[in-house]
Amino acid sequence: MEVIKTSIEDLVVIQPKVFEDERGSFMEAYKESFIKENFPDINFIQDNESKSTYGVLRGLHFQKSPFEQTKLVRVIEGEVLDVAVDLRKNSPTYGKWESIIFSGENKNQFLIPKGFAHGFVVLSQEAIFSYKVDNSYALEFEDRIDCFDHTLGIDWIVPYEKLIISLKDKKLPKFKSSTS
Repeated sequence: MEVIKTSIEDLVVIQPKVFEDERGSFMEAYKESFIKENFPDINFIQDNESKSTYGVLRGLHFQKSPFEQTKLVRVIEGEVLDVAVDLRKNSPTYGKWESIIFSGENKNQFLIPKGFAHGFVVLSQEAIFSYKVDNSYALEFEDRIDCFDHTLGIDWIVPYEKLIISLKDKKLPKFKSSTS
């Protein structure tokens, strides 16, 4: 496995080694010793998985303290545009975001630390999205940001009229008001 830095400190891509031959492929999707060696403060406690169709947009979600979560996300099947927004107020990249296309083909993973909002949109006909978290979900500490906030200016790639968004995600606070 290789750690690839992004333009935002602590937000990294993890690229696994994939072994391919005439039978197919093999990779270590998660290796505790690798995580402990490179990210000693992370202890994943739960795996989550979602299945979505083209245009489904999930996000931008985050948990407030003390239930903030570090996430290790990957796409098992299909393709998504994954987005992480830095909400760490003392960070030089506060309010900045990174978007990366992840797929079952490239097998890359996104390590999203505590203090980030996270969302993704499905680019393929269908996608299976998997992620590990290091803290429990707590409804009363859940928060969201408007995915279309012009302050952020995220290009979700999928045309707006083709997006499928939950009712809960349609009327969200803007970036500045939800994080201040």
